[in-house]
Amino acid sequence: MRIARFTTGNDPRYALVEGEPGAEELVVISGDPIYTPVQPTGERLRLDQDGVRLLAPVIPRSKIIGVGRNYADHAAEHGHDVPTQPLLFLKPNTSVIGPDDPIVLPDWTEHVEHEAELAVVIGKVTKDVRPDKALDQVFGFTVANDVTARDIQRSDLQWTRAKGFDTSCPIGPWIVPGLDVDDLAVRARVNGETRQDGRTSQMVFDVAYLISYVSEVFTLLPGDVILTGTPAGVSPIVARDVVEVEVEEIGTLRNPVLRRS
Repeated sequence: MRIARFTTGNDPRYALVEGEPGAEELVVISGDPIYTPVQPTGERLRLDQDGVRLLAPVIPRSKIIGVGRNYADHAAEHGHDVPTQPLLFLKPNTSVIGPDDPIVLPDWTEHVEHEAELAVVIGKVTKDVRPDKALDQVFGFTVANDVTARDIQRSDLQWTRAKGFDTSCPIGPWIVPGLDVDDLAVRARVNGETRQDGRTSQMVFDVAYLISYVSEVFTLLPGDVILTGTPAGVSPIVARDVVEVEVEEIGTLRNPVLRRS
């Protein structure tokens, strides 16, 4: 099952996504599926028809928790050791954009990079959950790009500005519940050229451990998102680039890059 959030020009709505790539249909459902049972309304729309636009499948009500250096090869490419415990940071919900929305490069940074990631969408209030019970708290999984102003990350003493600016958290194209995420490909392409090609099995800390660890620090609320880290191969993006982030069995998240003059 795939769950999308979309608009036809009015208020956002939710739908199940059916069909093969290029021929998807939206089966419209009532309410927000994180909070209410899935109930089709009977309305169906073609994803490619005029006026239909996918949105970020979730706007976190509370927070986005990022995990740094959770792939050993990514830590090594920046000259860092692998953390002995997950390295956490926060991104505001104002950083979230959806499929095909532009990543807008701030004028105060000259070096912005993509970071392809598997994202976890929390479905239940979660505090101090054990790793063996952690996946029971998950609503589903989606694709994310933890866009990072690398020069600012290096110059500031903390990562808020580098990772929290507007448009720095593309999420989409939809959420897939009930997915086995132990060994999925995580890739990024810039203008069609592959830059990142890793697998979730290479994570230092797996998804269940991350949820448990984060829940010891923060109470997780329905709709909160955990970004699970990025494999090696991060590289600069500039205006007019097109970034595609793909997670196997979920889909591809595409965003153009702009810089306001």
